[in-house]
Amino acid sequence: MKHLNFRLIAVLGLLALVPTQTSAHHAFGAEFDPNRPLLLRGPVTKVEWVNPHAWIHLDVTKEDGSVESWMVEGGTPNTLLRRGINRNSLAIGTYIIVDGYQSKDRSNRANGRDITFSDGQKIFMGSSGTGAPSDGRDPTEN
Repeated sequence: MKHLNFRLIAVLGLLALVPTQTSAHHAFGAEFDPNRPLLLRGPVTKVEWVNPHAWIHLDVTKEDGSVESWMVEGGTPNTLLRRGINRNSLAIGTYIIVDGYQSKDRSNRANGRDITFSDGQKIFMGSSGTGAPSDGRDPTEN
């Protein structure tokens, strides 16, 4: 019995040393403001195809000609693939229009609800539930 307890303690001690990766998942309402809708237009500069949310980066030219870099959160990569968005459709330089909501901290981060491509194709890409607006855009909403 002493050997079993010692082995168990040793195994648990070794497991405590194994590095783990964690990622935080958040509700829409924790980071984004449903009262701050926005429309962003510009070319894709980077795509982070990561869990729990993919991030699309784009450069938005303001009325005064200056350029702002924005980060737009979408659904999970798997969800985006099922909706028709993939790495090829979001190639660097692809011009897109994002309809979404700005972050609560007013930084250049947004939650994208819809993405429209230059050919007019529109795809829902945003979060649903968890504080996201019930605006009829999410095809899974009742």
